[in-house]
Amino acid sequence: MNLSDQIEEYIRAIIAEERSIELRRNELANYFHCVPSQINYVIATRFIPELGFYVESRRGGGGYIKISRVGLEKSEYLPTIIDKIGRKMSQSVANVYLKELVEYNVLDYKIAQLIKIAISDHSLNQVESQKRDMVRADIFKNLMINLLGSDNYEMR
Repeated sequence: MNLSDQIEEYIRAIIAEERSIELRRNELANYFHCVPSQINYVIATRFIPELGFYVESRRGGGGYIKISRVGLEKSEYLPTIIDKIGRKMSQSVANVYLKELVEYNVLDYKIAQLIKIAISDHSLNQVESQKRDMVRADIFKNLMINLLGSDNYEMR
């Protein structure tokens, strides 16, 4: 397990018990023997509103990061995910979304694994590398619309 995964797992374990936590970036960085920017990276990429988190940050001597779990209804995931993805999506970002969707029972594990395979770099190897993230984003959005959405939702 890489360091980012360890930091994420640690924070999630606390949130699972308390639904909201306050962290001091430097203390957490010391605990994991890393730089504070590593903590920032994990929070910025894995504790995002689209996945049901609210993050509040205050800098300075008494600075902290507060992470709260907010309950999204299943119907709320689709618009937030579609809007956040934009025109491009890397394989690693797609994997984070899929992991979260499984964890919060929006998708079942088997479906998520099939999606992961379908949008992997290996599956898209015939697509030019500079266009791959755009194709992946379109496929991911269309799959989400069909799996989670209604007939009324259209891609923008």
